[in-house]
Amino acid sequence: MAPSPVSTQDCIDMLGRLVAYDTTSALSNLALIEDVREQLAALGVEVRLTHNTAGDKANLWATIGPADRGGIVLSGHTDVVPVAGQDWTSDPFTMVERDELLYGRGTSDMKAFIAIALAYAGEMVTRDLKIPIHFAFSYDEEIGCLGVSGLIQDIAANLPLPRAVIVGEPTEMQLIGGNKGSRSFTAIVRGVPGHSSEPDRGANAIIGASRLVAFLDDYQQELRANADPDCPFDPPYTTFDIGLINGGTAANIIPGECRVAWGFRMLPTDDSDAIEARVRAHAAEHIDPWMKKIAPEAGVEIIRRNEVPPLIPDTDSPAEQIIRHLTGLNQSGVVAYGTEAGHFQQAGIPGVIFGPGSIKQAHQPDEFIAISQIDQCRRFMGDLIAWAERG
Repeated sequence: MAPSPVSTQDCIDMLGRLVAYDTTSALSNLALIEDVREQLAALGVEVRLTHNTAGDKANLWATIGPADRGGIVLSGHTDVVPVAGQDWTSDPFTMVERDELLYGRGTSDMKAFIAIALAYAGEMVTRDLKIPIHFAFSYDEEIGCLGVSGLIQDIAANLPLPRAVIVGEPTEMQLIGGNKGSRSFTAIVRGVPGHSSEPDRGANAIIGASRLVAFLDDYQQELRANADPDCPFDPPYTTFDIGLINGGTAANIIPGECRVAWGFRMLPTDDSDAIEARVRAHAAEHIDPWMKKIAPEAGVEIIRRNEVPPLIPDTDSPAEQIIRHLTGLNQSGVVAYGTEAGHFQQAGIPGVIFGPGSIKQAHQPDEFIAISQIDQCRRFMGDLIAWAERG
């Protein structure tokens, strides 16, 4: 096979270009998206954008190759997690190299995969692709895979359905065929405020919230105790997360409200509706009555904020078979973190997770990716293009 005209340095340069955009989820990603659009337009590649309701964020979709058929999607999210409160040794939005490692926010999670795909865009255009290669770059993955749904809806309504998607999250170029899903909630516990010297005249919202948190912990221990030791996920059971709790106004006032941000990451085989229903039932049967004795307006309201479907493992899927064929990998694993792959799978597009970098670096200060990982993904991209050309 002829050597690729795209060098590792080309990919590194593109990664530095993308890292320079601060696309923290709380901010707009439009500057990065416009840069990518201009790069692709210069190659004659048509781009579709789908925006959020505010119009300050966008997904990007592009097809290189025949537009009348579905091909292979290279999917990545453009947003990154915040750097606030983290101790970085260099500017997180200026990529630097130290000891064959590239440091910067998003280097591993997951602008490297996007950068490598873009570095190869010119090469893709020059090849006679029989199977198209699609770019799908989304917004707001880090806060619940919010953006990709609009992109997938546009595909399903207006375009040929792709045959497979490769979600380039950092897997150290190992084949991942499944991931846990998640649901996230806010529990609003409303009590009755009053003077702290007369606790019986009020309904303490923090105590109500603590009873909910205690139940979630008890439920977690039950799931852990009943875990299947042969389950491939680590940990091998559905897990609860309790990330934020906020309530009260002063130490000498009975707190009238307390909010708890919580959720669970479920195995693909678990019944998410049943898990959610059990938590709601506990709140209704064991917390609400105690609070409503004081006032009928008191109690617990549980609001579901978001859901990310799991990627259900399917070793026979076209997505897995393509990666196996091109890499020689004969085993696929599973991961506990969520990705956009489950959304694609629910839309009838088989998916895998396969990309450069380590998830251990994701969300960390001094996030980095090894140049060797860039090079490995670069070589894979060249093989994918050759395969798409052969058809």
